[in-house]
Amino acid sequence: MLIKLNQIILFSLAAFIISWIFYPIYIKILRKLKVGKTIREDTATWEKSKIFAEMHKHKSGTPTMWGGMFLLIMLIMIGVSFILQHYNLVNNTLLNQRETYIILFGFFSMGLIWLVDDFLNVKWHGKIKWLSARAKLIGMCLFAAFISRWFYAKLWVDYINFWPIAGKISLGIFYPIITFFVTISIVNAINITDWLDWLAWWLMGLVFFVLAVLTFLNQTYIATTVLAILIAILIAFMFYNINPAKIFMWDSWAFALGWFLASLIYLLNMRMWIFIPFIILFALFILDVGSSALQMFWKKRFKRKLFPMSPLHHLFEHKWVPETTIVMKARMIQWLLAAITLIAIFYQINAIR
Repeated sequence: MLIKLNQIILFSLAAFIISWIFYPIYIKILRKLKVGKTIREDTATWEKSKIFAEMHKHKSGTPTMWGGMFLLIMLIMIGVSFILQHYNLVNNTLLNQRETYIILFGFFSMGLIWLVDDFLNVKWHGKIKWLSARAKLIGMCLFAAFISRWFYAKLWVDYINFWPIAGKISLGIFYPIITFFVTISIVNAINITDWLDWLAWWLMGLVFFVLAVLTFLNQTYIATTVLAILIAILIAFMFYNINPAKIFMWDSWAFALGWFLASLIYLLNMRMWIFIPFIILFALFILDVGSSALQMFWKKRFKRKLFPMSPLHHLFEHKWVPETTIVMKARMIQWLLAAITLIAIFYQINAIR
């Protein structure tokens, strides 16, 4: 176990150093290409949102498309793992059928698609500023269906562990249907939350830290290594996102991490009771996407807004709560949720023993 921990730490340190070296170069390239952030004026229901555009106009022009670097560093680390295995310095590469095939497939496939969307957004190619909502929806549905079918048909998983409310419950054919909607919800929750400086960074960083602890305890060390690399890349990004930010994340990172996270949860569900603890850990994201979904339903059903703005963090911003205050309080709550999740998992492990 100690050898595995050393390898995980070394991989994460390497990812941090490579990120630290490449970030300034990447930012210069984006500046030369004039790949700057444009503030979206359209809401999820394709209406103009002048309030949002006014509140965030000061961020316009800042280089974006950080998701491209996110994907590149992970690809480099996978290549490094193959080199180290070739020289017998490690036993496994980061590509492993049992632990990482499906999660890295979702990470790269969705990350690349939304990287194209990011580029279209900032360069305004064609008649639209980014991929149409219909194209995005079709893409999300296809990949969500693929992941759900993979676990159901390839890995023969048709159950969810509902500890401590209940034990393992077989869902049969309803398993791929439920996981289909869960995947889309997770991805959209991360994307919706990523609209305040450092908000999604802190929340996802703590989510990945907890999951790294869980995967390590579950002895899925390759998955733990991948999580540690993601955390290292996020930490390196922090130094270039301090106000005034030199670069922004944009959509590609959120969609890449969303598919990665959903697949990882389904893998962990096969080996331990993770579903209810994950709901606790992901609670702030659920509140954010829930408020946005409720706003959309209210406007469709009653032809008026339920909230002045949505999702929830923008509602607080609309009430003149400073952006830094919202992020700080969300971070404190996320630390609490992370602690509760870890306590619940440790209690579960002791109960099983």
